[in-house]
Amino acid sequence: MKPTPRRLLRPLAAFTAATGVLGLLTALPGSTGITPEPAAASATTATVFYYTKTKNWAAYNLHYAPDGGSWTSVPGVQMEAACTDWVRKTVDLGTAEGLQATFNNGSGTWDNNAGKNYDLGTGDITVKDGVVAHSDPCAGGGDPDPTPSPTPGDGGKATVYYSTEALGWTTANIHYQPAGGSWTAVPGVGMRPACAGWWKREVDLGAATTLKAAFNNGNGVWDNNRGADYTIGTGLSTVKNNTVTGNAGDPCAGEVPDTQAPSVPSQVTAKVDGVSVVLTWEPSTDDKGVAKYQVTRTGGTRGTLVTDVGSTVLSDANLEERTTYTYTVKAVDAAGNVSAASAAATATTGEKPPAPAPGKPLGTDPRKDPIYFVLTARFHDGDSSNNRGGSQHVKSGNAANNDPMFRGDFKGLIQKLDYIKGLGFSAVWVTPVVLNRSDYDYHGYHGYDFYKVDARLESAGASYQDLINAAHAKGMKIYQDVVYNHSSRWGAKGLFTPKTYGVRDSQWSWFYDEPNSSFEYDGLTVEPKSGKSYYNGDLWSTAEPTGNTCVDWGKPTQYTSPEGYRIYNCQWPSPTSGMFPKAFYHQCWIGNWEGEDSRSCWLHDDLADFDTESAPVQNYLIGAYNKYIDMGVDGFRVDTAVHVPRTTWNRRFLPAVQERVTQQHGAEAAKNFFVFGEVAAFVNDKWNRGSVNHSAQFFTWKERKEYAADDAKAALEMYDYEQQQGTGNQPTSTNAFLNGNSYHAPDHSRFSGMNVIDMRMHMNFGDAHNAFSNGKDSDDSYNDATYNVVYVDSHDYGPNKSSERYSGGTDAWAENMSLMWTFRGIPTLYYGSEIEFQKGKKIDCGPTCPLATTGRAYYGDHLQGDVRASEFGKVDSATGEVANTLSQPLVKHVQRLNEIRRAVPALQMGQYSTEGISGGMAFKRRYTSAGTDSFALVTVTDGATYTGIPNGTYKDAVTGDIRTVTDGRLTVAAPGKGNMRVYVLDGPGRIGTAGAYLK
Repeated sequence: MKPTPRRLLRPLAAFTAATGVLGLLTALPGSTGITPEPAAASATTATVFYYTKTKNWAAYNLHYAPDGGSWTSVPGVQMEAACTDWVRKTVDLGTAEGLQATFNNGSGTWDNNAGKNYDLGTGDITVKDGVVAHSDPCAGGGDPDPTPSPTPGDGGKATVYYSTEALGWTTANIHYQPAGGSWTAVPGVGMRPACAGWWKREVDLGAATTLKAAFNNGNGVWDNNRGADYTIGTGLSTVKNNTVTGNAGDPCAGEVPDTQAPSVPSQVTAKVDGVSVVLTWEPSTDDKGVAKYQVTRTGGTRGTLVTDVGSTVLSDANLEERTTYTYTVKAVDAAGNVSAASAAATATTGEKPPAPAPGKPLGTDPRKDPIYFVLTARFHDGDSSNNRGGSQHVKSGNAANNDPMFRGDFKGLIQKLDYIKGLGFSAVWVTPVVLNRSDYDYHGYHGYDFYKVDARLESAGASYQDLINAAHAKGMKIYQDVVYNHSSRWGAKGLFTPKTYGVRDSQWSWFYDEPNSSFEYDGLTVEPKSGKSYYNGDLWSTAEPTGNTCVDWGKPTQYTSPEGYRIYNCQWPSPTSGMFPKAFYHQCWIGNWEGEDSRSCWLHDDLADFDTESAPVQNYLIGAYNKYIDMGVDGFRVDTAVHVPRTTWNRRFLPAVQERVTQQHGAEAAKNFFVFGEVAAFVNDKWNRGSVNHSAQFFTWKERKEYAADDAKAALEMYDYEQQQGTGNQPTSTNAFLNGNSYHAPDHSRFSGMNVIDMRMHMNFGDAHNAFSNGKDSDDSYNDATYNVVYVDSHDYGPNKSSERYSGGTDAWAENMSLMWTFRGIPTLYYGSEIEFQKGKKIDCGPTCPLATTGRAYYGDHLQGDVRASEFGKVDSATGEVANTLSQPLVKHVQRLNEIRRAVPALQMGQYSTEGISGGMAFKRRYTSAGTDSFALVTVTDGATYTGIPNGTYKDAVTGDIRTVTDGRLTVAAPGKGNMRVYVLDGPGRIGTAGAYLK
């Protein structure tokens, strides 16, 4: 799960925290003295401004339909000149609240927002290169600044230059208040382009000598100097990177106007995939730099389409079948100079590909499959068109790094399955795939529609089903991360989604988007009226909604937001306000993380806690996850498992999984459908602070007695009973242990159906010896510790609850890996650890720092190039940067470890013992089944002596050394840190090639 602080968020604190997260650059300035925002135009009119510089059409027409009304006749109404680079048209909407719009040149060339049309509201609206904003770019009339700029000290006027170089805005407004006067109406007045990266506005101050100011992009993203506003004097001032320079020189004065167009794009190539076309071309050159490209498509029945692209790739999807399309590309620089059109590229589409068939789990013993864990959105970007930065893109610093939170996708993962296979992993654990809804939700743990895959992860030909099928075709499993404990703070679509109180007044209009009943949030599609893919207009209401249960709906409280705005009841999701019905959600905040309330209260204000003992909730979740079982996933990693009562797992959710897998895929698949839970216990002792109910091993067992038929009562009865029984009266198992040298059939009759992540080893992996000692000390308390999932660090924590990715050094990593790959349990590696990716970096700091500086950084740069692998642990070919990645010493180490583990069944599924063995990390393992008897002696780093072992011939899988034992005794010298010896009785001898550690 996404880590959350162990603190209590009361309603005011929750709202404050949330507005900090939602807060754009910072929130709307001018908390005092703002007059209510007047409409920029009549409530029934819209003045539409359209940017002309990059189109250079001979004429501009607006073709539109008021919401609920009819379209104008083609080509629409002619627009009129407004000011330099802009045309405009004011239209009467009657009683409509907006309009659908497209633009054309009157001769068959259209801009229809890539086929989606523009969805516009009322008032002043700008459409510039596909971006919709809300301002008047020509406020003041005429051409930009026809009068000379005032000289420094010239009273009554201020000439303000604002730099958007670091922000990437396409429009800039200045919202200001002369000293002693009133603030302008939000969003202020439009600034005009002055030169590359600079916007300019002359302000008449009257008798004042200073003004307060803030800037915005017309779409709700603000720069108000971190809440302090900017103080600007008369004369010429510049504002750049939160610094005001008074009496400054004109930043554009020395700049020679850029009149040179970029070079013509070359090598335009169109590749067809069904009804999709991928267009690529070589970058153009320009004396000041290319800002974007314009792709013109002709063909089909939809007319000519012009699309702006920021890269040299365009994915054009959902085209007509068996239709020829022609594409040309122009380059545009920051000054708006446009190159000539490229040579044309043509492509003829085929038939729309059928939906991929559902898969079937591979159905083999999960202990055979080492796991590679990826944050899908941060692994590899196969399709840039589904990248999304969300509300925190600028504030987090991700925008400055061109690193949107949703960057990687299933297409990128499919493209790099051979990389994972080449490392030797045969199972991939992916973060939750359901549609998320939150401010920073790339990790997937804020589920909103549990029945729908998040569109920001899918592409044409690369759906989630395609990923499952592609992995299975390579003999690789997919383990899906699932969440049963909570939804996003906006509830769960199809079960319950709350309405919050919200009013678009002079204080809160920046916070609440205009409602659009025809738009459905999917995380990917931009809602045109707000210009956001993270649109929230469907989540709030000024009028009290039907069936509202929130107390004191919309009444003002005594509290204010950090900006000084009045906070209202029911303005923010909370468990204690009555907003979330008791039938679906719990009604309290956690007070004691090792108490009963940790299973029946909210973890955090952004994680609405399901009442998992409620039948409607159980049915909703079981139905949702049945969908993914039907698709053929091979197992579930269960997030926040400790926050759901064991009785509910054992009565409802785990049996439902087994029943569905059996029904769809058969009994053998159900037997090996791997469920492993995150029972977070961040301590070094066997039982989590003495509480059995909060310890990982507790969840691997069935109940020991009958409880009330009512699930909520049963959960409390079980909790009390097991707490009274204490740690000394819990079931024990020998399933992980040899009986002398003999393997025995494990007894899984009391197994709950849930295996777990080995939290104790995880917490102690600061040193491999500690992890080994602590791990084996706990193993009698699990139902079967050979199924434990073992990792060093993850997307949450490093060892000892460190908030950084493991940085113990390459030798220590090699030692940890050697232990994980030979000791009981299933070795698991967090993406990039094979090259110590982001070692020592803070794993997660939310939107307070760029993702590129964290342990969740984008990994795809290390995967550039081509890689092919036909066997696990062996790379057939690799080119580009991925070849350098694969040459790293830990990569070679993990490849050989996987080769050895795959060849020795005892290392995969064997029971173990340390009886009769001396040495720091030494043990013996055996696995026996029909036709197989595998016995291995292992020592990691240290020397060891084994006594009482079977006589016979032992061969070391690392060196090939052969020992003949006649007296039940074998002594092995210390191989060195990270190295190991694996003497296999009647074994195959040396496996793989010597490397930096295994030699």
